[in-house]
Amino acid sequence: MRLLRPAGEDEHDDAALLRAVAGRDSEALAALYDRHAGWLHARLTRRCADPETVGEVLQDTFMTVWRSAGSHRGGGDAGGWLWVIAARRLVDARRAESRTERAAALPEPVALAPSAEDRVLAGLEYGDVGAALDRISPELREVLRATVVDGLTTREAAQLLGIPEGTVKTRALRARRALRTALATTPLGGTA
Repeated sequence: MRLLRPAGEDEHDDAALLRAVAGRDSEALAALYDRHAGWLHARLTRRCADPETVGEVLQDTFMTVWRSAGSHRGGGDAGGWLWVIAARRLVDARRAESRTERAAALPEPVALAPSAEDRVLAGLEYGDVGAALDRISPELREVLRATVVDGLTTREAAQLLGIPEGTVKTRALRARRALRTALATTPLGGTA
């Protein structure tokens, strides 16, 4: 079995085809494929038993030729250049398969218990505090979220909300009072 380019093939035809492919001639790529895909497939199959991988590598090889035919500097000898591309694509495919196999062999990650901060934030969102927050005015609620939940200073909250620092302080005081009142009227363990 001959695994190199068929005897009698004109190397200058390959050079002309590569120039045409560099000019985005899809018919030239098809001709180059017809001329070289058979022996490339045979050589790839000798190195990899998986026909799906071989097919993908062959396709990747000719996609690379389509993208970079203009960079070929080997004169008319396209066969060696094609084999270098195909061999590199095969190595890349095997590395990717190896990474996938290693990742599949790793133990499943253990689910960690939520942190204290996550539990508090969930309570703010869905618990009694969240229900109480929903009952106060939006401008008071956003000041509380900025200063208490996000931990911003008065100055940072003022810049974030686009209001004066004094307004942040006043709204924070009013928000705390409104929240206390809302919490006092919310039955524990449920939302109103």
